[in-house]
Amino acid sequence: MSTATVPPKLLAGRYQLERVLGTGGMGVVYRARDLLHEVLGEPDSSVALKLLGETFAESPDAHLLLYSEFALTRSLRHAHVVRLYSFEVDTAHQLAFFTMELMHGMTLDHLLKECPNGLPWPELQPLALQLLDALDYSHQQGVLHGDVKPANIMFGEQGLRLFDFGLGHSEAQKAAGLPGLSRNRLHAWTPAYAAPELMAGGCLSTSTDLYGAASVLYALAQGRRLGEEQRNQPLHRPRQLPSDCWPALRLALATDPERRTVCVSELHEALVRRRRRWFF
Repeated sequence: MSTATVPPKLLAGRYQLERVLGTGGMGVVYRARDLLHEVLGEPDSSVALKLLGETFAESPDAHLLLYSEFALTRSLRHAHVVRLYSFEVDTAHQLAFFTMELMHGMTLDHLLKECPNGLPWPELQPLALQLLDALDYSHQQGVLHGDVKPANIMFGEQGLRLFDFGLGHSEAQKAAGLPGLSRNRLHAWTPAYAAPELMAGGCLSTSTDLYGAASVLYALAQGRRLGEEQRNQPLHRPRQLPSDCWPALRLALATDPERRTVCVSELHEALVRRRRRWFF
């Protein structure tokens, strides 16, 4: 199966593509109308629809890779993880795709541009907790996200949504022999958010996901992402982060994975429980 550079406007006789919402390392996401749901009287027929991008479309296992991402994310049921609907094939055009909820709001990379001085703690804390909740839940299900960064996190009226598990990994899928992404074929990680061991060719782990999340939180609290030159220097507490939250976040940002001695749930706990201060 393959995909054209410009896909047809109507897929599977049902989904009418409207516009591109975003592109990633593997795919392109469109806003689409579900015409069947419109006919059936559904009040909101809009969905997001993901196709493989041109780079991967000509691969002989392209549709399997897309299904692997769908199966990986569909297994997750959490308020702060994007909800997937169905995997389908347009047989006339030999195009595989999947549909998911249409998220409203902005990705955190756009939020960062609007907050050059960092996000105030009362606004940052709920976002941080929702992200870590989603990631901790995914890890409990044996799923690694693989590419935690602001562009893969949406924020809107209903809170935060973690999405794009295209570089992810599932222990259950591996055990079942389902196809996964060979990371020798794509180096799509953003250096500011990818753990150093990933950039060096290492494997995904809960610790690499933790590093990505911690880097996102650092960027939101500081107003800019960590520079590569900072990785080998002592880090300073970001301006909007309370001092009693900094020790746990600093550990999560350790460049040496052996020194990254907190887990996602422990970082979550550190951001929930502020040290009580006594004044005399």
